[in-house]
Amino acid sequence: MGHHTFDPDRADKLEDASQRYRYLSAEELVAALSTTGGDVIADLGSGTGFYTDDVAPHVDHLYGVDVQDAMHDYYHEKGVPDNVELITSGVEDLPFEDGQLDAAFSTMTYHEFTSGDAIQELKRVLASGSRIVIADWSAHGGGESGPPLEERFTVEEAATALREGGFDIQSESTRPETFVIVGIRT
Repeated sequence: MGHHTFDPDRADKLEDASQRYRYLSAEELVAALSTTGGDVIADLGSGTGFYTDDVAPHVDHLYGVDVQDAMHDYYHEKGVPDNVELITSGVEDLPFEDGQLDAAFSTMTYHEFTSGDAIQELKRVLASGSRIVIADWSAHGGGESGPPLEERFTVEEAATALREGGFDIQSESTRPETFVIVGIRT
């Protein structure tokens, strides 16, 4: 499926910690990734680097992947950590070797890129036994924040897509507007 991307002219909104952490805290994301310090991971739909900055101190190398150069420009102005490399790419055609990544995460962008091709590409670039962490807007939400309800998925739909794509679901949790899924690549 996949829908429109976030408007880069509104990128400042993505830096509002009080709003962003309301739906996913930095601590929750880092714990879900279960990094070892030497990991190479990717932030899928990294945008302004809000969550990238939270994860970067816990890994060896982090790829910030976004389809919009304008988001990378914003991040460059803000300041990119030394261990973060920005890549302009869609999730369905990632420029990584097979099994190159130890983990990947997506914060509020799954609804923008999800497709069978994107999930198969994630399986290809993630090493066997590695984690995928998806936090996104729930179709069961009230729609007070995030994309329109018709552009969202339920936690069940996302978990099913990941299972069918070769991931074991380790955990799923739902909140009033969002969900979080941790999957393991088989």
